[in-house]
Amino acid sequence: MSQHTAASSSAEAPVPVLSEEVREALARRRPVVALESTILAHGLPRPRNLAVGRELEELVRSEGAVPATIAVIDGVARAGLDEARLERIASGEGVRKLGHRDLAPALATGATGATTVSATAFLAARAGLRVFATGGLGGVHREWTRSQDESADLSLLARTRITVVCAGVKSILDVPATLQRLETLGVGVLGYGTDRFPGFYLADSGEPVDWTVYQPAEVAAVMAAQDALGGPESALLVANPVPEAEQLDPELHDRVLAEALSECRERGITGQAVTPFLLGFLVRATGGASLEANLAAVRGNVRLGARIARAWAARP
Repeated sequence: MSQHTAASSSAEAPVPVLSEEVREALARRRPVVALESTILAHGLPRPRNLAVGRELEELVRSEGAVPATIAVIDGVARAGLDEARLERIASGEGVRKLGHRDLAPALATGATGATTVSATAFLAARAGLRVFATGGLGGVHREWTRSQDESADLSLLARTRITVVCAGVKSILDVPATLQRLETLGVGVLGYGTDRFPGFYLADSGEPVDWTVYQPAEVAAVMAAQDALGGPESALLVANPVPEAEQLDPELHDRVLAEALSECRERGITGQAVTPFLLGFLVRATGGASLEANLAAVRGNVRLGARIARAWAARP
């Protein structure tokens, strides 16, 4: 597709383009859950990634909601992918990784890309979706004082009204600094069934949360109160811990993470290369156990996201 053609088509199409299923669900006030696509294109090995993509959509449906996997395909942002488009993203061939700042050039040049948390949250909110389920958020990186490295997820969520169900932030990050940053940015955090902030692979990062809820209806009530207050259009994070029985062994996690950080420093790996290096190291050094804990967390978040979406849609 030429740049001119891509720009013309993206200018004419709504952003994002909704699948017929998602469009009908929104029109009928049925529950819809946004899902990111980066986990499919860049987070899992092939061909398992496609199977996981289908599984997560089926989990949403089994809870009585409609899945809206979000991605950009040939310069068109889409919420809700058919099987062919899901396969296209899962193939990984020529599929870029798109944060929200990458969306405009991707649309203008006809690119195909999987959306990160920030891009997914942005497009989902634009589409009128209120609930988004993912694995772990990005955050403030370790050694921030030297690198000034902070995920774009945080500032985007500070100005985007969406509820994000996650297993906390990735444990390779600086969790206390990330929580402090979320407070500064005014992003609300609820612990779901816990007063501890989860650590992605771990049920407990070691940090507390100020507010705990136990039912999807309680989350929906907080969402409604956000709207009633009419303050800044910030997100709400629902921190849902991975079940303890499915978490990565905490001692193994701490030992392997220390080894990974040490090797990262020795190799001089910096910037955007740090996160994929550390995550890859954890998968290899734990014999795949970190990947299984990751998927357990995502499954739980997707189920809970669907239940929250149902509670939100059921409001009078």
